Amino acid sequence: MTRKKILGSHVKRLLSGVAVHGRRHLTEVETDLLQTELLLEEAIDKLTSSFMAIHTAVGTRQEAINRLLAGGTPSAEDSAHLSDMSGEIGQHVNTAITSMQFQDMTSQLIDRTLRRVAGLREFLGTLSEHGADIAPETDGEEIVERLGKVSMALAIQSLELRSMLRKSVDQQHLESGDIELF
Repeated sequence: MTRKKILGSHVKRLLSGVAVHGRRHLTEVETDLLQTELLLEEAIDKLTSSFMAIHTAVGTRQEAINRLLAGGTPSAEDSAHLSDMSGEIGQHVNTAITSMQFQDMTSQLIDRTLRRVAGLREFLGTLSEHGADIAPETDGEEIVERLGKVSMALAIQSLELRSMLRKSVDQQHLESGDIELF
C-alpha cells in the first residue's frame, strides 16, 4: 500500500470515528432532552390537576363558610363537608408534592445531558489539539502516526464518557419511595 493510500485510510478511519462517536453522543443528548420534556409535561399536568382540585374543594365549601360568617347555622351536610375539607385538601397537596418529585429526576437528566455535552466539547478539543500539530509540510508517516493517536484518544474518551454516565435516573427524595426511570 502506498503512503498516500495509508494516509487516506487513516483520515477516513478518523473522520468515520468522529462521526460515529459524535452521532452516538448527540442521540443520547436528544433522548435525555425528550425524556426531560415528558417528565416536565407530566409534572405540570399533575400539579395543574392538584391545584384545580384544591380550588374546587375550597369553592364548593365557600357557601357554607359564607353562612357561618353571616352568623347562620350550617346544616349537618355543611358540617360534614367542612370537617372533610382538611383531609380532602391534604390529599390534593400530597399529590402536588409527589408531582414535584419529577424535578429531581429532570435535574438528573439535565445534569447528564450537560456532562455529555462537556464530553463532546473535550472530544472536539482533542481533535483540534492533535490536528493543530500537523503542518502542511509534515511527513506522511508522521501524519499517519498522529492520526492513529488521535483515533485512539478519541475512542478512549468516548468510552470513558459512556461509562461515566448512568443510564437511569431515579428519585430518592420526599419520603414517598424511590422511583427509577429511563
